[in-house]
Amino acid sequence: MSSSLQTIISTALLFSSMGLFAVEVEGSLRSDLMNQSGIVKAEFLFKQPPFDGCHASTIEETKDYFVSAFFAGSGEGNEDVSIWVCRKKKGDSEWGKPVKVADGVQFSWTDEGGGKRYPCWNPVLYNAVEGPLLLFYKVGPDPDSWWGMLKTSDVQGSTWSDARRLPEGIYGPIRAKPVRLSDGTLLCGSSTEHSGWRVHMERTRDLGKTWSRTRALNDGEEFGAIQPTILLYEGGRAPYPEGKIQILCRSDGRLRQAWSSDGGKTWTSLRKSVLPNPSAGIDAVNLPDGRKLLVYNHSTEGRSKLNVAITTDGRHWKAALKLEDGKTIGGKEAYGAYPGAILGLDGLVHITYTWRRDRINYVAIDPDNLELKEMPNGRWPQ
Repeated sequence: MSSSLQTIISTALLFSSMGLFAVEVEGSLRSDLMNQSGIVKAEFLFKQPPFDGCHASTIEETKDYFVSAFFAGSGEGNEDVSIWVCRKKKGDSEWGKPVKVADGVQFSWTDEGGGKRYPCWNPVLYNAVEGPLLLFYKVGPDPDSWWGMLKTSDVQGSTWSDARRLPEGIYGPIRAKPVRLSDGTLLCGSSTEHSGWRVHMERTRDLGKTWSRTRALNDGEEFGAIQPTILLYEGGRAPYPEGKIQILCRSDGRLRQAWSSDGGKTWTSLRKSVLPNPSAGIDAVNLPDGRKLLVYNHSTEGRSKLNVAITTDGRHWKAALKLEDGKTIGGKEAYGAYPGAILGLDGLVHITYTWRRDRINYVAIDPDNLELKEMPNGRWPQ
């Protein structure tokens, strides 16, 4: 027997003894990922993409599909970077091939020989209860000068409307998905990167036709913060004295947080949370039992670790999962970043995130089967 064949058989036996044949081994990224309580499935959206790199995925559920969008092209910030979509019909075993659905070509009456093209950035999907599937994204030379765009789909993401530019000074949800408040308002976490990194919140009651926005919650000079994700709590009673809505924001060193008690119209100042952050995107899910699930990089430097934590009050967190942990397939350095997360109709949390800038990984989690460990003062347990 050849040494290579012997290695393959030994590896297969090892995976079999660990129960890993329930999923595709490569899709699990690490041999121990599926051993963690709560992991249901792990797979890549695609394996042989028609682009060099991809990043910043978002995920949403429609009646018949899971839909994920991301930006991809020859390299972040290049003019050919566009918004791509993958769909997976419920019950199917694989995701469909990536399809380009938006680019940054801008036409005007002054164009000569065609429109100017700019890179696309940070798509965000939202499936409106009373309307279409919304695709927010950004277009522009860089995050300092980009602008907000919106497309819609009435057919679960198979085709899309023409792009519409959002009003001046409105960017839409900048990275994480919006949430729908009890009065029908879509509350969107937004931010700007010119004149320092600053957070503000935007609101629309008619699915992106008209908007309002708050003042910036920080001045961008004392510290920078961007890309809020939104958590909802019951208000008016302990342990939530500040209010019923919390935002967590990307920042350098630690996640920043603020609270609102009036439906997101006004906010407390942004303060440090106990959770570390290497200046990387995050996303959170509001679970039916009142718990909050956060997907984030539990690190102050680098994106080689991607984690899941749980809270009931927004202040005290418990460790739940390691989606990435330093090394990945073949001993390569891991890179897990910019997660998108939703609560599915099946009760599972569905997550997509950037894997080594080469692919988008998808993981499904059963939140009722997580093995939680105490995390005093935000320190991940050994």
